[in-house]
Amino acid sequence: MMMEGYTTSSYGDSFADVYDEWYERISDVDQTVSLIAELADGGPVLELGVGTGRLAIPLAQHGVRVTGIDTSEAMLARLRAKPGSESVIATIGDMTAPFGGGPFSVVFVAYNTLFAVDDDEELRRCLGNVTDALRNGGRFVVEAFVPVAPEVAASVEVKTVTADRVVLSVSQFDPQEQRAHGQFVEFTEAGGVRLRPWAVRYWTPPQLDEYAAAAGLIVEHRYESWDRRPFTGQSVRHVTVYRRDESCPGRLSRETVDDSQTS
Repeated sequence: MMMEGYTTSSYGDSFADVYDEWYERISDVDQTVSLIAELADGGPVLELGVGTGRLAIPLAQHGVRVTGIDTSEAMLARLRAKPGSESVIATIGDMTAPFGGGPFSVVFVAYNTLFAVDDDEELRRCLGNVTDALRNGGRFVVEAFVPVAPEVAASVEVKTVTADRVVLSVSQFDPQEQRAHGQFVEFTEAGGVRLRPWAVRYWTPPQLDEYAAAAGLIVEHRYESWDRRPFTGQSVRHVTVYRRDESCPGRLSRETVDDSQTS
């Protein structure tokens, strides 16, 4: 199910020019900023997958010290071109490599970005990096979809149709491996065909909780959305707040979680 030719920067490089147009309202920015700022309580914050600064810039304007990392230089170029970007420390970085800086009061990863890590081992490394980057008692906040078994193995859907533009969404799913990938295929009269690939390896909330616990991160709250609406069995997304266990020494071991129970 791995998409041939797909790399860690493929998504950002392909979507940078349309990200703000397509995803500006994917979640409520004010509610996100409010919750993260409250959890930070005056301390510094790190955003994983900072992208174009959709959240980081408003958070910095709220008075929070914000650092952001992203694997895509194209995304970071969009961020740096925006007013207020000088308040965000934004650098090229990978969630599976040590972050540097810190300790942070909050590390957060929004809108499914955690699912950009490729496999269980990368998730372990990412969560170990988070634990190392947080102060004792600091919080790690994850926003992600709640996986459900797809009804089909592949799909083609119409996203946009205008007089001079058509965008199709082509997707493939592997529920056994908990993977999905696809392309947004954009046809324009002036530009021809543009491909925008994406790929995710997803985990259920209980699976994430198990890996997080192995890294010394304890579930403190789970909400349905950034406005703290209660999470239920019908929720399609979750915003989970993990707290660093003050007794945790740091790194987790490769053997801590049994893959056969969580994949």
